[in-house]
Amino acid sequence: MDTKSFVKDSVKKYFWEHDLNCATTTLKVLAERFEINLNDQVINAALGMHGAGRYGAQCGLVEGSLMFLGIFGRTNGIADDNIVKLCREFAQQFENQFKSLQCNILRPGGFQPDDPPHLCENLTCEANQFSIEFINKFLCS
Repeated sequence: MDTKSFVKDSVKKYFWEHDLNCATTTLKVLAERFEINLNDQVINAALGMHGAGRYGAQCGLVEGSLMFLGIFGRTNGIADDNIVKLCREFAQQFENQFKSLQCNILRPGGFQPDDPPHLCENLTCEANQFSIEFINKFLCS
């Protein structure tokens, strides 16, 4: 299955069947794609990471990817200094691509009480594809 279809199907599953937030969904999509087992504590830690519990701070799509970079890097014996540099590079490239790291800017309309569920589904797909491409380029080549 191509990356775009994999991401779309996975995001749909995690959003609509499991009602997960964007950070947890990102962690699970990346873990599935790169065959990494996630500890339950990692998933538990991501519970409120979607814009700092809907506060609108750093986007969970960024946070989930950064967490995964650390997990993937350590699992593959990458030096901590290099993981930190990759996280910085990821943040720069994400911001260049999506114009912000902030949830309240990236999320269509910010957060409103009457928002439909999973308003960021399309953005989540785009961001996860971006993250997979970044990991493939910088960690799998």
